[in-house]
Parts: sequence; structure tokens; C-alpha cells
Amino acid sequence: MDAQKEALQRIISTLANKNDEIQNFIDTLSHTLKGVQANSSNVIAELDEEFDGLYSILDEMKESMTNSIKQEQAHKSQELQNQLSQCSNALENSEELLEFAARSLDIKDPEEFSKAARQIKDRVTMASAFRISLKPKVSDNMTHLMVDFSQERQMLQALKFLPVPKAPEIDPVECLVADNAVTIVWRMPEEDNKIDHFVLEYRKTNFDGLPRVKDETCWELIDYIKGTEYTLSGLKFDSKYMNFRVRACNKAVAGEYSDPMTLETKALVFSLDNTSSHLNLKVEDSYVEWDPTGGKGQENKIKGKENKGSGTPSPKRTSISSRSPSIRGSRDRFTGESYTVLGDTAIESGQHYWEVRAQKDCKSYSVGVAYKNLGKFDQLGKTNTSWCIHVNNWLQTTFAAKHNNKAKALDMTVPDRIGVYCDFDGGQLSFYNASSKQLLYTFKTKFTQPLLPGFMVWCGGLALSTGLQVPSAVKMLQKSENGLSGSATSLTNVTQ
Repeated sequence: MDAQKEALQRIISTLANKNDEIQNFIDTLSHTLKGVQANSSNVIAELDEEFDGLYSILDEMKESMTNSIKQEQAHKSQELQNQLSQCSNALENSEELLEFAARSLDIKDPEEFSKAARQIKDRVTMASAFRISLKPKVSDNMTHLMVDFSQERQMLQALKFLPVPKAPEIDPVECLVADNAVTIVWRMPEEDNKIDHFVLEYRKTNFDGLPRVKDETCWELIDYIKGTEYTLSGLKFDSKYMNFRVRACNKAVAGEYSDPMTLETKALVFSLDNTSSHLNLKVEDSYVEWDPTGGKGQENKIKGKENKGSGTPSPKRTSISSRSPSIRGSRDRFTGESYTVLGDTAIESGQHYWEVRAQKDCKSYSVGVAYKNLGKFDQLGKTNTSWCIHVNNWLQTTFAAKHNNKAKALDMTVPDRIGVYCDFDGGQLSFYNASSKQLLYTFKTKFTQPLLPGFMVWCGGLALSTGLQVPSAVKMLQKSENGLSGSATSLTNVTQ
């Protein structure tokens, strides 16, 4: 009976997975069908636009060429009209002189005849008929302004769709995830000299595998990438994975997307747990600030939230609680002079990193980790269940590492941002200058319980940055420090 139930459970599980796979494929087909319809309309519109552009260019060229012909016609006509006018005047003068010469032949008086002959000679010498050119200045030939469109006609008749670029191939070996940046590298399956640019799309997901159309965030697009690699930097890794896909584009058409690539981008993401915070602290997801009102406004706000949240919890609240359901609402609020707030996510294994920035006018604050059982009156670093570095800007600045009510003064400048590195399995907690990655201090111990990030603040505020990978520089420093135990790179340790 039990064996049959187990076999039936396996069948049900297999069938459910297959149904889920088919449903995902149906969603993909529906999405693709809509894409075919939308993209067909787009390319027809683009084709109309291209041909309208060609018509416009031809119209402009025709107008320009027609103007050139008309200008040439006007120029030649003017030259020939001027020459015609000159010839007409010369002919008129010549005919008048010819008539005068004919009359002079009838003169009988020798003296009068000689006088007339001299006049005729002088006038003939000066006559324009003998100075003008009897050759047209311009010809009537206009063939130099004719156009042979045979080559262009052949080109237009040979016009066809550009070949669709093949889908690129993402190279998983060359892709890199480091320092909250992702570098994607791809190549074309065969050389294509008509490729103009590439389009990269990406989206965050918590699903390990092929992207799903349903219940996923929209793709974000980066266009006009000229090379075959691209780096996305400054990311917050608040999801476990990221999907990537690439397609190639030529001057007219975009090709198919590459097979999607899923890369792991897991990092520690947590918020501040206002159910644990001292009432003198005003707490939001990633910011805590000293509250001079003594928490009255905050207390009313919390009561309002509790009354409002008595029904179905909001998606955001469900999401936060799902990260660590055992943390929220399971401990007393800090009180007395323990102006402390804890993170809402426990660290039980692995290597993690987060950063903290203090307000410039913050008088006193601590950054570190603690076990969940840290007492509500306890201060960070003053018990054997908490480790921290403490900054005091009251009267004069002091900087120290604290654990089990012991302090180690740190002779260095307090950085603007403090990076916290926690290697739970390796029993190491290190603090860094987040900008320069200078090591500030390292605790080495064996953690026996899950750790919670802890923060104390008085007269000021702290801003928290999570979703960060362990920086490469920190990894290198950790290797160096662990490889040179007992040297100057590893400061005197305070252990439990």
C-alpha cells in the first residue's frame, strides 16, 4: 500500500511538472502570436515609411534637376538673344552704308565723289558687321543634362528584404558575475558583416531555469550595443537569478533572440526589523534614525499598522516574512539604553556582505552582528553574543572594536561607509572601509547560533545597503589575511 502511494505521488508530481511546463509553453505561444501580429504591423509601417522616403528623395531630385535644365535654357537663350540683337544692328548699319555707297556712285563732281568715298571707307572700317562673330556663342545641345536611370532602375528592381540575422550565442564560460555587476559575452554563429548593433534584454527572477512569460517582471532593454559584450554595473542583487537574452540587428531588421541565459545573482537581502527596535528609533526598511520624541509617533504608527494588518497580509509583508519567518515578532523590543535594531533575516551559513553609511552629525553608532537571544537591555559588543565596531563622536571621536565588554581601539580614520563581511562557516567577521576596501578589524571565532545584523544609533541616523555581493577586493584581502595568520594583516582577535 505504501509503495503504491509513493509511486502514485511520483506520478502526480511528474504530471504536475509536465502540466506546468505545458502551461508555460502555452503562455509563450500566446505571447509569440501577439508579437507576430504587432511586429507585422510595425514592419509594414516601416516599409511604407521607407518607400515614402524614396518618393520624397526622387521628387526632390526631379525638382533640382528641372531647375538646372531651366537655368541652362535661360542662360543659352539670353546669350543667343544678345548675339541676335548684335547681328541685327550690324546688318541694319551695313545695309544703310551699302545704300549710301550706291548713291555715291552717281556723284559727278570729282571733289564731292572723293569726299563721299573717304566717308564710305571710314565707315566700312568702323562697321560692326566686320567685328562680330558669325558663330553662335552657345549650342542648342541639352543632352549633357539628360539622366540615365538604367543602373538605378536595376538596383531598385533588385531591392529585396535584408536577410534576418541569426540568433547570437551567449558564451556562459566568458560571462562574469562579480561586484554587483554582470558581464554578458556573446558571439554570432557565423560571420555577418551586415550587423549594425545588438540588443540586450535582462530581468530579475527567483526561478532557476528558462524564463517564464507568466508571473515574471518585464524585460529591461539596452539598445545599440556595438560590441559583443556588455557589463551591467551598480545592480542590487535582490533576486536569486537574472535572465539574459541578446539579438542582432542590421539596418532594417532585428533577428531572433538568443537562447536565454540564467545566471545566479544571490546576495544577502534584509531589512531592519522594527518589531525589535528601541522605541527611540524611527525605523524604515533600510534606514534607522534617532527619534527625540521618545517613540510616541512611532508607537502610534506601529499600532496603526498592527490594526490595519489584522486581515490578509500585504504582498510586501508576506515577502519579508518569508525570508525569515522565525525572526519577526518572536523577541522583545530593545529598551533602556540599548538603542538597537536588528535585521530581519538570519545568517546561518555562507559568506555575506553589506554596507552602512552614518549621517555626518551622528553622535554615536555601532555596526555588527548578534545572536538572536541578545537581551533587550544588552548593548552591541558588551555581551559574548554580539560583535561590533563602535564610533563615538561625542566631544571627541573614538573608534573601537567591541565584544564581550572588551574594546580594542582602532587607530585610523572613521570611513564614510563601513562594509561588513561575515563568513559564518569560517567563523570570521571583518569590517572594511567600503570605499577603499581597507581592512578595519577582524573578529575570529566559531559562530554557534544563527546571526542577525545589528545596529545601534544615538542622535543621528544610519542608512543600510544590502543585496551586495562580497567585493572582489574583500575576497582577495580575506585570502591574504587567512594565508598570513599571525602577521600584521590580522589584528589581535577578540573571541568568545
